[in-house]
Order: sequence, then C-alpha cells, then structure tokens
Amino acid sequence: MQKTFFDNRIVSGALRGLAGLWFRLQGWRIEGEVPEEKKFVLIAAPHTSNWDFPFMVGVALGLRQSIYWMGKHTLFTGIKGPVARWLGGIAVDRQAAQDLVGQTVAQFKGRDRLIVAIAPEGTRGAVKRWKTGFYRVAVGAGVPIVPGFLDYGRKVGGVGPAIYPSGDIEADMASIRAFYRDIQGKHPHLSAPTDGE
Repeated sequence: MQKTFFDNRIVSGALRGLAGLWFRLQGWRIEGEVPEEKKFVLIAAPHTSNWDFPFMVGVALGLRQSIYWMGKHTLFTGIKGPVARWLGGIAVDRQAAQDLVGQTVAQFKGRDRLIVAIAPEGTRGAVKRWKTGFYRVAVGAGVPIVPGFLDYGRKVGGVGPAIYPSGDIEADMASIRAFYRDIQGKHPHLSAPTDGE
C-alpha cells in the first residue's frame, strides 16, 4: 500500500502538533469517534472553500487516521505524482471503461485498510443536490459511510456515527442529509440543500 505523510511518525507527529496548535489558535475543536472498521467511505461535507482540505487534514491528524482521496490520473504525472500520492491521492482514469465508482470499489477490495474521503457536492461551487457516487461506492465495496464534517459556525470538525447502507438509497440519503442539516460550511450559500433537493 502506498505510503503517505500520515504513515511517517516523525512527519505526522510534527504536523499533528502544528494542526493542534492551529486549531486552538483558531478556536476550533474536534468531535466524534472513528469507527472500528478498517475500511469506510468518509463524506467530506459541506465543501464550499479551499480551506476545507487543510482543516479536514487537521481533523484526520487529530483523530490519528490516514485518509485518501481519488484524483484524475493527470494529477499524478511527472513530478506531481509522488507529491500527490504522499498527500493521500489515488489516481483514477476518468476515460477508462471502468467508471470512477468501479475504480474506487476496486481500491477498497484490493486493500486491507482504506478510508476514502469523497465530497458529494463534487465542487466548491453552488450545487442543487449531492452526487450519490459515495453511496454507490460504499454499497459496491460493502463498507460503511462515515459523515465527516467541518462546521464553521460552531468551529468544530469531526465525524459522526457510521451509517451502514441498507440498499434503500432514498431512506439512507434522508438520514445523511438530516445529519448535515445544522452544519454550516465556510460559505453557507454554496452548500447543497439538505431538504432533499
């Protein structure tokens, strides 16, 4: 399995200390407990700012978890490749016959441990509704979904309780949306509605 900065004790320890100091200076705290499962899909929401990535990394460091993200294969060419992988990136080919969901499921099935962070909004811009790829990945890989969040209103980042897909996507998505109903992104007007649309 590829190594990231999370796996280097010296680097991750130093970054954990810096992230903890940064959070305290910003008045932020971390909430929630990571489930015992070794593999799960981590929802990264709401996603409305470039600041979401460093804050989410800080949360992951605080919870002592290695998180990965899927990126288009062109991000992994040349000198960018080793850097992107060290930051937790896993390359996927959007032009391949196998779709993004299928490639992500394959990554889960090929590893003993894996936490993949997926932003269901798919962009920092305003969207009318979430994409459901993260749900299809969880069902295909047979793994739970863990709602990760950054609440800029309360200055809290963390994770909620694991959700085990029932196969009833409408019911499960309603539960997930309910979890995020009172969570405020950095730019609330860009957040996808949590009322079903």
